[in-house]
Order: sequence, then structure tokens, then C-alpha cells
Amino acid sequence: MPERTVSQSMAQRHVISVLPTATVHSAACVMTRTNSSSVLVIDASNNMLGIVTERDMIYRVLAKTLDPAKTPVADVMTRSPHCVHPETKVADAVLMMIERGFRHLPVITADTHKILGVFSVRDALPREVNAAVNLAEFNEQVNDALG
Repeated sequence: MPERTVSQSMAQRHVISVLPTATVHSAACVMTRTNSSSVLVIDASNNMLGIVTERDMIYRVLAKTLDPAKTPVADVMTRSPHCVHPETKVADAVLMMIERGFRHLPVITADTHKILGVFSVRDALPREVNAAVNLAEFNEQVNDALG
């Protein structure tokens, strides 16, 4: 069976976004309405500026006692997030997330950089997650042996 790509695995097939001036509260409402764990921050020209996730809201807003109704997403977003192309293999995307410590990857086309949506670690099957974890552990062992 051929390995799935992120495009084949994405649960959300549309772009969920807010403007950088939107408040964290309004972004949370958009995420709740769309049952999404992240929202892309896009300017008026449809350029991706960043991403805000559930974890960002917990660590960068609530834990710092910022007011979600007054804090713009631009203040707490991850700027210029790592992106993948639709044909990226799920295991490769999950490995990238494990190694770099995040759970969401915007998906963009290679040629036009059109935003297609967000691939979440939740979109990966356990088989692919386990394969990526095993590969990450192997890479760590090799680095330890060489270091």
C-alpha cells in the first residue's frame, strides 16, 4: 500500500484564517465554529503571516494572563511557520513535527505557494506516527553515537 500524502490525509479541506488584527478571542471562536485546532493568520492580500494554535492560546495568552478579547493574534502567532507541500509523505511531515516540536504544518503548493490548509498531527494514522517516532529515535541514537 503506498504511503499517504499530507494532502490525502488533511481533515480540513479549506483554509481557516483570520486577519492579524483579529483578537485571540475571535480566533478561538472561529476555531470552535470550524472544529479546528489552529487558524492561519493571513493579510488582506492573502499572504500567510503566521499560525495560531490551541497550545499558543494556552501558553502565550492564558498562562501570561493576557486578555483574549484585547490581544491581537499578531502578538501571539508563530510567524513564518514551516510549511509542507501537498505531496509530502505523512511520515515525513510527522517526523518534522516531532523533531521541531510543533503539531501543525500549513500546506502550500510548490509552484504558486497557494495555501491549501493545515496538516495536523491528528491527521496522521497511528501507523505513520509510529514510523516517524521510530525514525526520530533512530536519528537521535545515530546523533548520540556520532556526537
